[in-house]
Amino acid sequence: MRCPEAGKPIIKFNHCQKYIYSFSVPERCPLCQQDVGSSKLEEAPVSISNPFTNGHQEKCTFLLRPTQGTFLREYDGRSDLHVGITNTNGVVYNYNIQGVHRDEAGWEQSISIPLLQPNMYGLMDQWDRYLEEFSNLGAWLPHRYEEDLHNCYSYTLTFINCILSTEGKEQLNKNDFTEKYVLPWTRKASKYITLYRAIEEQGFYVTDQPQQEAGPP
Repeated sequence: MRCPEAGKPIIKFNHCQKYIYSFSVPERCPLCQQDVGSSKLEEAPVSISNPFTNGHQEKCTFLLRPTQGTFLREYDGRSDLHVGITNTNGVVYNYNIQGVHRDEAGWEQSISIPLLQPNMYGLMDQWDRYLEEFSNLGAWLPHRYEEDLHNCYSYTLTFINCILSTEGKEQLNKNDFTEKYVLPWTRKASKYITLYRAIEEQGFYVTDQPQQEAGPP
């Protein structure tokens, strides 16, 4: 089921030798006003993957969302991001100046990155206990919070490293963490946001199709 917070679906279809993006397939092409219908399989409309999910429907995942507002509405690519980790019931554990929060709402439009392989049932059975015990450590009391040095990223990175250690895997430093878990997903999200807002403003968005190489004579 699509979460309403995730926004409207984006559809891509071919016409006028262009890729045209919109929230639904129109009867007529917005460029030439001709019928859009086509019997060619390669010209069939396709749905563009939405990078945002309802974090409360995810288990054992790392989540990102803007500290203020939502990705599709307020995020400008430079805004602060807040991060958290879900338990097996979709409760989002996160840390800020007030300490550890256990949110049952507020993460309905998030970037979600799984932290467990599908076959790791043993660790999943212990996940909630590990996360709760970790969150009760003195390191995450409110007075220990420092905006730049001991924050929501520190909290999630430390927990992820505990899990990696349990799995016998190499731990991540802050730069590795950012490169692996944050930047690829925020780049993808930024492209989607640009596309989404352009469609909202203009009703559609057009790009050139890649040039096909000529075959042998």
